[in-house]
Amino acid sequence: MSHKSNYQPNSGFEKWMDERLPIIRLGYDSFVDFPSPKNLNYFWTFGGILAIFLVIQIITGVVLAMHYTPHADMAFNSVEHIRRDVNWGRLIQAAHANGASFFFLAVYIHIFRGLYYGSYKAPREVLWILGVVIFLLMMATAFMGYVLPWGQMSFWAATVITNFFSAIPLVGEGLMVFLRGAFAVDNATLNRFFSLHYLLPFMIAGVVGLHIWALHVPGNNNPTGVEVKTKSDTVPFHPYLTMKDLFAIVVFMIPFAWFVFFAPDILGHPDNYIPADPQVTPPHIVPEWYFLPFYAILRAIDFNIGPIDSKLGGVIAMFGSIAIWFVVPWLDRSKVRSGAFRPMFKWFYWIWIVNFIGLTYLGAQPAEGVYVILSKTATFYYFAYFLIILPFLPRIETTLPLPASISESVLAKHKTEAAE
Repeated sequence: MSHKSNYQPNSGFEKWMDERLPIIRLGYDSFVDFPSPKNLNYFWTFGGILAIFLVIQIITGVVLAMHYTPHADMAFNSVEHIRRDVNWGRLIQAAHANGASFFFLAVYIHIFRGLYYGSYKAPREVLWILGVVIFLLMMATAFMGYVLPWGQMSFWAATVITNFFSAIPLVGEGLMVFLRGAFAVDNATLNRFFSLHYLLPFMIAGVVGLHIWALHVPGNNNPTGVEVKTKSDTVPFHPYLTMKDLFAIVVFMIPFAWFVFFAPDILGHPDNYIPADPQVTPPHIVPEWYFLPFYAILRAIDFNIGPIDSKLGGVIAMFGSIAIWFVVPWLDRSKVRSGAFRPMFKWFYWIWIVNFIGLTYLGAQPAEGVYVILSKTATFYYFAYFLIILPFLPRIETTLPLPASISESVLAKHKTEAAE
C-alpha cells in the first residue's frame, strides 16, 4: 500500500540531508504518516512489543557477554559472578533470561493473530514467510542461550538436541560432530554456541527490517480482512497507533517487571542451578516452556513409519511442525481472509489453540502412560489442521457477508455499541 510522501523538511539541515540520504523521510513515511487501517485492535500491538523486547535482549545480551566466560570450567561460575558481583548484574541477567520467555509469549500471540485473521494470505505471503524465518532464528538463539549457563539442564539439553541430528541418514553423524565441535558436548560446543548466540540476534534484527519493509508494501491486514479502499479507511500511524502501541507495551511490561524484580528464577529449572556434570543424568530432561509443544511432537513419534525409524520420524515431525507454517498461505483455500467471518473455521481454530497449549503441557510430562496417547492425539490434530482442515473446509463452509469497506465495519460497530 505505497503512498505519496508528505514529508517536508523543516530546517536547512533536514533539506540538506534529504537531498543526500533521505533517511528522515523514510522514518517519517514509515512510522509517522504511514496510512493504517482504522479498525486495528490490540492484537496488532504485539509487533511493537516484539520490537521493544528484541532491543532489550540485544542490549542486555551485549552487557552480559562482557562478563561471561565461554569455557566449560568457568562458564557456570561466571554466570554466578554476574549475578552476585557485577554492578546491576542480577537485574540485567534476570531481564535477559525472563525477556526470552516474554519475547516468545509475544511472538506466539503475534503468530496466532496472523493465523486467525489470515494475515498470511495474498499479497502478504512474503511477509508471513519472513515472520516464520524470524521465529526459527529466535528458536536457535534461545536454545544456544539456554546452554550458556552450563548447568545440568544446559549440558544435557545440548547433548539431547544435538544428538537428534545423528538420526539424519548419511550426513547425520558428521553434522552432529560439526555442531558440537567434538564427539561429545564439551568446551568446543560451548564456544560455538556462545559465538552463534551473540551473532544471531543481529541477524534477527536484519530480517525484522525486511519484515517491516514487506509489511509496508501491501500495508497492514485488519480484523475484517477487507483491503483499504479509500483514504477514509485509514488513519496516520502517529499518533493513533503509536499511542495504542505505547499503552500495550506499558501493560505488557508490568508482568515482565514483576518477574524480573520479584521472581527472577521462577521460570528456570532447579537442576540448571547445579554445575554441568557429564556423569550425572537428570531424571527428567525438559527444555524451556516455549520449546515444549515441539518437544511433545518429537516424543509422540515412538514408532517406525515404514523404512523411517522412530528417532528420525520424531525429528522430521518436530521440524515439520514449524516448516509447515511456510506453506500455510497455499494450504488455506478460503477466499475470505478473516476468521471473524468464517463460523466453522472458528471452531477448528480454537480447538487448535487449545491443542497447542495441551502440547505445551504434555511436553513437560514424562513420556509414559496416558501422556503418550494424548501426545499422539494432539500431534495428529496439529498436522490435520493444516493438511486437511484448512484445504478442505472452504468446500463446505458458508461464510458471513463481508462489509463493503473498513469504514462501514467501524460505523456498524459503533451503532451496535450505541444501541446497547
